[in-house]
Amino acid sequence: MSKKFMKVLGLLLALVMVLGLLTACKSDKTDDTPVNTEDTQKDTPEDTTEPDPTEAPAPADDTSGDVQLPRNESMYFGGQQWGAVNGWNPMGDNNNNAMALSASGSGSRTIMFETLYMYNFLDGSMTPLLADGDYVWNDAMTEITVKINPAAKWSDGKPVTADDVAYTFEVSKKIGNNSGNANKLYIADVVATDPSTVVIKAVLNEEGKAANPLMLINYLGATYIAQKDWIMALEERNGGDANAIKNDPAEDVVYSGPYGKYFADDQKVVFIRNEDYWGQDPSMWGKLPTPKYLVHTIFSDNSATETAFKAGEIDVNQQFIPNIQDLWLKDGLPISTYMDEPPYGICVNMPTAFFNLDKPVLQNLAVRKAIAIAVDYDAINANAMTGQSPSFKDVPRSLMNPTEGEQATFDHEAVKDLQWVGNDIDGANKILDDAGIVDTDGDGIREFNGENISLIAACPNGWTDWQASMEIVAAAGKNIGLEITTQFPEADPYQTTVTSAKQLDYDIFMMWTDSASPTQPWGRFRYLMSSEFNGLDNNWSGNYGHYSNDRVQELIKLIPTESDPAKLKEYYTEAVKIYLTDIPSFSLMYRPDKFHAVNESVWTGFPEAGDGLNIPPTDCTDGYGIAALYNVTPIQ
Repeated sequence: MSKKFMKVLGLLLALVMVLGLLTACKSDKTDDTPVNTEDTQKDTPEDTTEPDPTEAPAPADDTSGDVQLPRNESMYFGGQQWGAVNGWNPMGDNNNNAMALSASGSGSRTIMFETLYMYNFLDGSMTPLLADGDYVWNDAMTEITVKINPAAKWSDGKPVTADDVAYTFEVSKKIGNNSGNANKLYIADVVATDPSTVVIKAVLNEEGKAANPLMLINYLGATYIAQKDWIMALEERNGGDANAIKNDPAEDVVYSGPYGKYFADDQKVVFIRNEDYWGQDPSMWGKLPTPKYLVHTIFSDNSATETAFKAGEIDVNQQFIPNIQDLWLKDGLPISTYMDEPPYGICVNMPTAFFNLDKPVLQNLAVRKAIAIAVDYDAINANAMTGQSPSFKDVPRSLMNPTEGEQATFDHEAVKDLQWVGNDIDGANKILDDAGIVDTDGDGIREFNGENISLIAACPNGWTDWQASMEIVAAAGKNIGLEITTQFPEADPYQTTVTSAKQLDYDIFMMWTDSASPTQPWGRFRYLMSSEFNGLDNNWSGNYGHYSNDRVQELIKLIPTESDPAKLKEYYTEAVKIYLTDIPSFSLMYRPDKFHAVNESVWTGFPEAGDGLNIPPTDCTDGYGIAALYNVTPIQ
């Protein structure tokens, strides 16, 4: 039975369940016709059968606390917000506010704060958002000029101007927030030449060329723009202190996006549509997004989120679900993914285990290599990923994701002797034996500098696919005489620990990598290996194990300015060789940037592969993926 048939059947059942509910709810949905959306309403005969006691109840209006949320006006999300929100500050780094503040070159989340352009990884395009038309390089490719959409407005009604863009960059660089730190080596200045024109000027290298033109393009789709007047008030009330500015919760923040804060506590975060949102101007979307409310319930773990998703309490779920196909093939639920077949999403990310190189034992290459080659990656694919990933046999490991474009950037033959597929217990034991790292007291654990090698492998609690992966890493340690135990702290303290300037809590720990973006695969190379991030506290930019290599830093500078394809391939091949030789970290799997799964009990019209809409599967919120919010429609 096909997924499409099961989906239609599920939609019909969902329609029967919610018709009675929705007639009691007043909707202020506009009469605008959704773009390229099929009408899924059907004439359904009256259902006189007894209810199935095993069937999930119809999703009901949310009346938790003082928040009244009609279900057919509210889109619920899962798998993005873990723990209570810390703040709403676009100039800060520690907001823990995933729905509002998640900046990324692969497409920043723009429901509340907006970027100049929206990146679409399906075709590499940049669609104007706050910008008016395409960006323009000067002849020397050292400057980009961007016009600001004259219709763009802040939530307080003031126009968005080039001064806002310039001042956001100036203060970000001054206070050293993530955006400032990530761009200061590549962007010299952002200048407002008039109220509607901004010029982004590159840092120049010794030859007078842009040090990295890729980062200028990345800036356009990754960087949130904040209002100058509001930033100045933020600076004043914090006495100009950089840390105080970054840690201000910013409850009074001004924003330009289609949604603003409605309610937030440790159970739920709710955004409400700004009915005056400038994007309904004909120069942009031409209308408001369909859902009036965007809601993220804060669940304890993946299991609780999955239960709510199956019950129709979540509409869009950014969560790995083992054997997700069973939800429509066996359970008959109106649940679907972007692609009909495995891996069900576009794999552009590589969750990676970082070695903590501040630990002396892990500064030993033999220990790192033995662990890396001993891990059973096929078991991770089968058990942790349930086949929702290409294997390392299918796509041998490198710095590149499995997409055709990235795989073409390096010489596969030149690095194949360095690649490994895993579960090489004999090889790992030999490496350790040859290095003199042996068990001298017969307790089954090898020693280093006279002490048993005892390591902690960690990832966030509730991230079940990551937890399963770390358990498999720990099992590999047992097979080669190393004691590796797992720890699964809550996501917020875990991330605070691994992004600190130095930490000794975890020895092997998982983080994601860069996904598809205008800078790839250079950006992922930099993310995994650049020492420019070493010593930075609250570092979300990469190289969490604090690896350092002078030649790597040279290649990071050379690649973005190289125009000769043969030379560029040579550089990328060298980078892959260094990574697979030094092993500062090791990727455990390939996976989508977002696990875009949807339950169409309440809403329909979500992006699907082959639908002709060119909307990426980024949970209806990231980059050009936010276009989905203008295309969905409630089932009623």
